[in-house]
Amino acid sequence: MPKYMLLIYAAAEGGPSAEEMPAEHEKWMDYTQSLREADPGLAGDQLHGVETATTVRVADGETQITDGPFAVTKELLAGFYVMDCPDLDAALGHAARAPIVVHGSVEVRPVVTYPAAQPQPEEALSGA
Repeated sequence: MPKYMLLIYAAAEGGPSAEEMPAEHEKWMDYTQSLREADPGLAGDQLHGVETATTVRVADGETQITDGPFAVTKELLAGFYVMDCPDLDAALGHAARAPIVVHGSVEVRPVVTYPAAQPQPEEALSGA
């Protein structure tokens, strides 16, 4: 079954207030549970704030390390889920139910999967 990544973007400003956060948290817990029911192998987590981000680039052979996210934007990557879905429409359906869609967005992208590495014959491993 194909894998899809749901990238959770929160608005940099104008999100839930401190008073609204407990209810928002409960919505996320319910949403995550519904995704786990759809895909028991669900992977995902919330990310720490952008103030903890570090971006690495190499330009002209020089490594450049910058505090902060990779771009100035009005939305910030806040978390992600990786899940098995039968098709893109199913992944989009899950994304549309995310609590963030009222003040942020969810980007859905298929995950590239590679075939598992072929096991080597025992002779090749032993040098025989």
